[in-house]
Amino acid sequence: MAALAAHAWAYPMLEVLHLLGVALLLGNLVLLELRVFGLGAALPAEPLARLSLTLASAGFVLAAVSGLTMFGTMPQELLANRVFTVKMLLIMLAGCNAGWFHGRRSLQKLDATARALMGVSTVIWLLVLTCGRWIAYV
Repeated sequence: MAALAAHAWAYPMLEVLHLLGVALLLGNLVLLELRVFGLGAALPAEPLARLSLTLASAGFVLAAVSGLTMFGTMPQELLANRVFTVKMLLIMLAGCNAGWFHGRRSLQKLDATARALMGVSTVIWLLVLTCGRWIAYV
């Protein structure tokens, strides 16, 4: 892993892949969130969710694999970084929130609780983005 961190373009390309994964994840979640909040009401929620969640899942996998690879280049430094720890906790919280959203069949209900859970999701992911950017400065 040390060679990866020292390579002139390998680590920056990992960062690009990580950002691409984050963009796929969050871009598709925002699309679904807009539908849950009532925009694009002519689009059936469940088929849209299947497409957007498939792409969001692919983005998550890409971000996770590239993130774990980057983590492998400096695990001690990252584990000692409180912002990194907060980011990881927020990602787990986002997973719990998504589990609650889907477990209660929110896409079929599109009620106030579904909108609240989507609002929480938006806040969590914005905090994850903030932490991800902030890690380098702490």
